[in-house]
Amino acid sequence: MKEKTLHMIGNAHLDPVWLWQWQEGFQETKATFRSALDRLNEYEDFVFTSSSAVMYEWVEKNDPAMFEEIKEKIQEGRWVICGGWWLQPDCNIPSGESFVRQGLYGQHYFKEKFGVTATVGYNVDSFGHSGMLPQILQKSGMDHYVFMRPGPHEKGLPGRLFWWESDDGSRVMTFQIPFEYTTWGQDLENHVRRCSTELKEPVNELMSFYGVGNHGGGPTKENIESLKRLNKEEDLPNLVFSSPNQFFEDIKKKEITLPTVHHDLQNHAKGCYSVHSGIKKWNREAENMLAKAEKWSVIAEATTDQPYPADFKQAWKNVMFNQFHDILAGTSIEDAYEDARNMHGEAMTIAERGLNYAVQSLAWNIQIEQDEAMLPIVVFNPHSWDVETNVEVEFKRFKEDQMLTDEMGQEVPVQVVQSHATANGRNRLSFIAKLPAMGYRVYKIVSNSKPKQFEPIKANDYSLENSRFRLEFDPNSGFITSLYDKQKQYEVFTGDAAKPVVVHDTSDTWSHDVVRYKDVAGEFKATSIKHIEHGPIKSVIRVISEYGTSKLIQEFTMYKDLDHIDVNVTVDWREKFKALKLKYPVNVVHRKATYEIPYGHIIREANGEEQVGQAWIDVSGTVKETGGRYGLSIANDAKYSYDVEGNVLSLTVLRSPIYAHHDPLIPDPDGHYSFIDQGIQQFRYTLLPHEDSWEEAQTVKHAAVLNQRPVALIETYHKGSLPQKDSYVAIEQDNVIISAMKQAEDNDDIIIRCYETNRVGTEATIRLPKWGRIITASFQPCEIKTFRIPKDTSKPVMETNLLEWEM
Repeated sequence: MKEKTLHMIGNAHLDPVWLWQWQEGFQETKATFRSALDRLNEYEDFVFTSSSAVMYEWVEKNDPAMFEEIKEKIQEGRWVICGGWWLQPDCNIPSGESFVRQGLYGQHYFKEKFGVTATVGYNVDSFGHSGMLPQILQKSGMDHYVFMRPGPHEKGLPGRLFWWESDDGSRVMTFQIPFEYTTWGQDLENHVRRCSTELKEPVNELMSFYGVGNHGGGPTKENIESLKRLNKEEDLPNLVFSSPNQFFEDIKKKEITLPTVHHDLQNHAKGCYSVHSGIKKWNREAENMLAKAEKWSVIAEATTDQPYPADFKQAWKNVMFNQFHDILAGTSIEDAYEDARNMHGEAMTIAERGLNYAVQSLAWNIQIEQDEAMLPIVVFNPHSWDVETNVEVEFKRFKEDQMLTDEMGQEVPVQVVQSHATANGRNRLSFIAKLPAMGYRVYKIVSNSKPKQFEPIKANDYSLENSRFRLEFDPNSGFITSLYDKQKQYEVFTGDAAKPVVVHDTSDTWSHDVVRYKDVAGEFKATSIKHIEHGPIKSVIRVISEYGTSKLIQEFTMYKDLDHIDVNVTVDWREKFKALKLKYPVNVVHRKATYEIPYGHIIREANGEEQVGQAWIDVSGTVKETGGRYGLSIANDAKYSYDVEGNVLSLTVLRSPIYAHHDPLIPDPDGHYSFIDQGIQQFRYTLLPHEDSWEEAQTVKHAAVLNQRPVALIETYHKGSLPQKDSYVAIEQDNVIISAMKQAEDNDDIIIRCYETNRVGTEATIRLPKWGRIITASFQPCEIKTFRIPKDTSKPVMETNLLEWEM
């Protein structure tokens, strides 16, 4: 046994928020770090491993003297930095760009403060791990990864040590912690003996983690003394005080052939992806608001000298903190979500303020002719492709002699819809804007005119029909009975759709050991179906349904000139120990279920199991009668949990367990508890039926437009140097998009991040005409690329890694 080695990893997994609020986690961080320093001073061979930049920032700002002690131990190599992220987030729900920022701000902090960066990714307590993380880790300076969940009973893996690979070919050497990342007893003999049974050829070295954790604490004197004693036992492997860094270095020297895993690492605690709708929606809103604000702030700084905001980094820190796996997963105590709401509020206020300065500055510098009978509306598109979408603006009373035109004077159909204000003299205008890529366009409300009469679609209380689709509802149930593709002469569904199904769910907050939600309790039934909006832009049917004392409102919008259906949802939920799903039976065979994941996508089994996904999901397959291809994509702006069983696609809207209820505790039947997701919530989803595949339907772009809406700003006429229509970016390939555009961390260069969306190797050309730059690059399937554009135009564009450092 002494020929084998257990690397003993002294750590103190510390949840800054869970069954306590962040203020308690703040205090426990200091107590844990003090304890670790004391052990390092007492035992010259002891090594301590720790992650999460935010905790170091807390200590830096609250106990500078202890911070200096930590610096010394890091320089000695005995306090080891792992996990170069801001903290240990949920590893499925954050956007791809959020994961990039975790590494960007985490690694920059470690480099600035300690002169080191992490080489080992470290998420020991996260509940599942997206399949694109190997690429993000590697391009953030980390070639190794440590995780624990899912366990062997939840995910079959070829061993504790393997290569984990993303679609672009990036791979990281990955280690699965055996049994636990913490120890509770003082004597570690049972733990060590259990871990030693995992030593199997050809890998005769493994890591064993010890130290009191979750609420912090770290290795104790008794832990360390017991390891010294146990190392003398002949029937145990060689026990060394070590770190993940040292373990991976030693393994690589052996040049062992390891198996490769090319998939995500799921599933543990499936309920985490549907519980607590508030934190999920705030996260999605904040991510997209910041991305939009950064893009337009870069453009405004370059175009009008509007200063780039200095507080975007603080906003991202707030968002990243709230992505901690016990916050974003919805498993913390109720009070913690008041803190999270406040942090997200600050982040979104910073983003909204920065965005407003940018678009106001640009709009104010557009040359708009003086005309007393004209009111301009400037609409900004944050995306790197041309967008055609519905835009709505609040307006004063729209008169019969007014019409809407584009910047060339061509009349544009407009529809008056219900204002968000219940007051005289207010209208809301709806129109379809055709916007240039990452650009803007001026529309004009012109008075003293004779507007044309544009015909609406066919509509009544139970059906909507445009040139492409006919949508029909059952007058009794309120379910969709038919969505007919007139162009393809094809029925999209095999039965009732948009069907709100209530499911019994007595599981805890995590849904430990639950694979699927199948025990149907009943269905919402319609109490009202009414045609509420009708005009040349869109028609809307509102379906109000009830179940028990809960109410569901779905407003189905069909546009005259767009081939998708938008659904606005309001839920007033009063149920306990139940979940709500919306079901869509898609009329295809040989089906394939594709889920969006951070900066990529993945195909999963259509077996009814609950699965995590991001802003879109697609079920495509074969048309039985013709052998052609067809499918349905559903995009949304707030939800992350789905299931596909056979041909039935389900969006999980919410779950209502008790806050922070953890098995095996059984709630008292007579007890009083606070239940999650009670009351009103709102979100939006889009139905995108399509022929062929989701790639050809450009589902990724549809979902992005739903989540990052154009910005519409009512202006005035004034002089300026900018034209009334302009574009700042052009990409010739449909499957490469710009996901982030920001100022560099170290100077005023511009950073542009792109990724390939369709898992197809691509040669792409990115044109930035206002900067006089053309970028050509070769993308591997689903590859993320980052480019640094120097402000000095004599310097070339450089490709960097995700840390904005030279590759």
